[in-house]
Amino acid sequence: MKRIAIASLLLATTSLHADDWQPEAGFKSLFNGKDLTGWCFRAKTDRKDPKIGEVTEKFDGKTTSSDNYYSAKDGVFSVNFPTEMDKLTGQIYTVEEFPKNFILKLEFRASVNADSGIFIRKPQLQCRDYLVAGPYKELKQYKPQEWNQVEVVVKDGVARCTCNGEVLEAEFKLPETGPIGLEGDRGLMEYRHIQLKAVE
Repeated sequence: MKRIAIASLLLATTSLHADDWQPEAGFKSLFNGKDLTGWCFRAKTDRKDPKIGEVTEKFDGKTTSSDNYYSAKDGVFSVNFPTEMDKLTGQIYTVEEFPKNFILKLEFRASVNADSGIFIRKPQLQCRDYLVAGPYKELKQYKPQEWNQVEVVVKDGVARCTCNGEVLEAEFKLPETGPIGLEGDRGLMEYRHIQLKAVE
């Protein structure tokens, strides 16, 4: 009985902490932890086109996307992508676009060999179970199947991207504006604490 009580207490504490999280000073949250408000599907565009597609469907107030592959619960944004799906359709974006310099911070947890991505305006930064799925297999600070932090610092059309402080991409070139997006390609990916701050 004591074990059950302790487990219930830990679960309640985890949920409480998820609900209590607030963005850092100067940052705004891009995910409210409860639903997909502010997120959308967009029309596909050619990869060579620097412009992102127009919004085709919004998910304000909804806890699950219309295709059931993106969901929000207890402070976690889940990306669960089936193997039979066309991976080119597995993308969800913020409605808002970000033309100014900014700092983006988020945490992710990858299932074994999971494959996802973070779209920065439009180009994709690979976000995966790195030590198994690559491409950054030499990371020393990455924690498999635990929460890891990605930070993206965008200045004058170039992003510096790190995971737990280790460099993923030092000079990631970007278009002039665009949204933040997440992709599902393989396995379960979970995101939380998605926050952004505009900077000079």
